[in-house]
This record gives sequence, structure tokens and C-alpha cells, in this order.
Amino acid sequence: MSNAPIQRRGALVLLLAALILVGCGGKPAPQPAGVYRDTTALIGATSRYDAARFAGVWQVRAAYPGDESLRAVALIDRGGPVFQHAVRACPAGGDCQDLGHLWRASVEGPGRYTVKDPQTGADRKLWVLWVDEGFRTAVVGTPDGRFGWILDRNTSGGADRITAAREILDFNGYDLSQLQVRQ
Repeated sequence: MSNAPIQRRGALVLLLAALILVGCGGKPAPQPAGVYRDTTALIGATSRYDAARFAGVWQVRAAYPGDESLRAVALIDRGGPVFQHAVRACPAGGDCQDLGHLWRASVEGPGRYTVKDPQTGADRKLWVLWVDEGFRTAVVGTPDGRFGWILDRNTSGGADRITAAREILDFNGYDLSQLQVRQ
């Protein structure tokens, strides 16, 4: 007696299982409004992080919607880590002005902070995902995907580093089509 019908049935079951798995592995589900990364993608803070080298002023070279007015970010020490956000405020019919907001931070690990929004009191994760060897360009994001920044010590130049920063955002699941690059 031949085992061919049993082998064919087993092969058919394996093929059907493979097709089901392929059907489940398509594009990720769309993210809710205000979320700019696939939150099922892996994300991690850089192992190259050094708080002393990261300290100081960083220009925002690219950001996601909601951070259009954010011009610069600085890590400073005020009896603990604080992120100072420089924001350009332009009220309707009024003169534009630069404002600074201090976001108190607690260290969660190397390159990982929880900051407190001074206006809403809400906590916001802030992770340094990448920084180049010379600490001239950095990528900052968050596991929940609600924001992501490309930061640089200068307002222009470093095109190769900015390209690398975009690749890091992409690798960490960010939607580059929504990234607003500053000229």
C-alpha cells in the first residue's frame, strides 16, 4: 500500500498553512492620527550615548507634525537633567517671538528620558535613537511614535549625516513621508 495520498494531504496542509501565514504578514495596520511610526517595529536607544557629549544646543532639522514651531532643543543641568525647547510663537496678527520651555527629565537608562510637559503635565518619553561619532547629528524619538526629530548642532550642512538620520528613523519604523525636513 502506498503512502502517496497521505503525503499529498500533508503537503496540502503545509501549503495551506503557509498561505495563511503569508496572508497575515502584509502591511502593518494604519497607525492612529498623531502616531508616526509602526509601533510593532523594534526600537532602541543608541549604545553610543554619552550625556556629557549630548549636552548643549541642538537645532531641529526635521520633525513630525505638531512640532512645526520647535526650533531647537538643549540638554542642560539644573540640579538634574532638563530639556529646554526653543519654540517660535506667532500669534494671529501679532509679532513672532521665541519662547523657551523647560521640560524636567528623569533618566530611565542610557539615552532614555521621561520628560514632563510643562503646559499639560503629561509625561513624554524621549529616546536618543542614534548619534553620529562626532555628536553632531542625532535622532530622537519615542516608542509610542508620537514624535521624532532629526537634530544637528548646525542649521545647515551635514547632508550625509541627515541622510543617515532619516535611515535610522526608517529602520525604527517611522513613516518618512510625514517627516517635515527644514531647509
